[in-house]
Amino acid sequence: MIGQFARRCAGFMRREVVLSAAMALAVVSAFFVPPSAEYLGYIDWDTLALLFSLMAVMKGFQQAGLFICLANALLSRAHGTRALLAVLVGLPFVGSMIVTNDVALITFVPFGLVSLRMARQERLIVPLVVLQTVAANLGSMLTPMGNPQNLYLYAKSGMSFGSLCLLMAPYVLLAAACIAAMILLRRPARVECPAVPVKLAGIKPLATYSAGFALCLLALFGVLSPLAVAAVTALYLALFDRALLRAVDYSLLGIFAAFFIFIGNISGIEAFRGFISSALTGRVELAAVLASQVTSNVPAALLLSGFTDQWPALIIGCNIGGLGTLIASMASLISYKAVAREYPEQKGRYFAQFTLCNLGFLAVMLGLSMALGAM
Repeated sequence: MIGQFARRCAGFMRREVVLSAAMALAVVSAFFVPPSAEYLGYIDWDTLALLFSLMAVMKGFQQAGLFICLANALLSRAHGTRALLAVLVGLPFVGSMIVTNDVALITFVPFGLVSLRMARQERLIVPLVVLQTVAANLGSMLTPMGNPQNLYLYAKSGMSFGSLCLLMAPYVLLAAACIAAMILLRRPARVECPAVPVKLAGIKPLATYSAGFALCLLALFGVLSPLAVAAVTALYLALFDRALLRAVDYSLLGIFAAFFIFIGNISGIEAFRGFISSALTGRVELAAVLASQVTSNVPAALLLSGFTDQWPALIIGCNIGGLGTLIASMASLISYKAVAREYPEQKGRYFAQFTLCNLGFLAVMLGLSMALGAM
């Protein structure tokens, strides 16, 4: 019995490394600040509610086949390898601005793999998935709903939607130019791209998910309460689509909740708070980039937000900090697992090209940040 429980715990920790680490930090911090009703006040319920609602709606669109149908329509106009790559990389770049980088990669990486196989262009598998991953992480920087850390920092900072978009626009535009240049540098070849088989859901589910997305946007802009929208979403799914309710990424919500408790506890320790705050002074962006390389950018955003109010620097740092190592953005693991599962012999080549490409883009983004800071 004990051995079976231990194996289950070990399996859970292997599957959910970041969640396990966040829970461990929360538990350790509880020894310094004993559990109390104040713990509930640590948690940003609005962010969790909005994140839950967005994940549920986007999962619904994904299961309805909408994204693949739209991708097929674009792919039918591609008649060369450059056009093929432009569509397959452009989809996660633009899509991540609306559906988050995680959903963009979960949807468009498998679509890209199937498309290349059907077009007999499997030699492009590694460069395609590398560029798709970079594109999703960079495109998602533009909007609050593009990635979890933006959604959280957008709410925490009190910035307007337009202000965050304008802050990140130079980085996204430069990223688009660099990605386009990398595609144009590839040798062109004629290729036909047959459509990937998919069955689009009926009008009713699509209309339902569209209404849900509209509610999410109203909550994002402060017109509706995120808690009310989450309650409506959960109630609807509990009554009519329990499978979709189970498909929501609750581990991400758990990571947020555990980090909220950890940050709330250590923020109450004045000596520790003072030390971290002073260490961050004038170095918030660099600290966010470095922290993201070892913890990923979502935990970095949650952790550092408790010790600084330099929101523009933190938002920029956590966004470009998603470049670099494989774990700098947890979304990058989605692509790696897809390649490792479908083409295990390509894992080493993919990791090498991914790391080289990400470090190059990180250097470019840091260079732009320095140039903008000097203006």
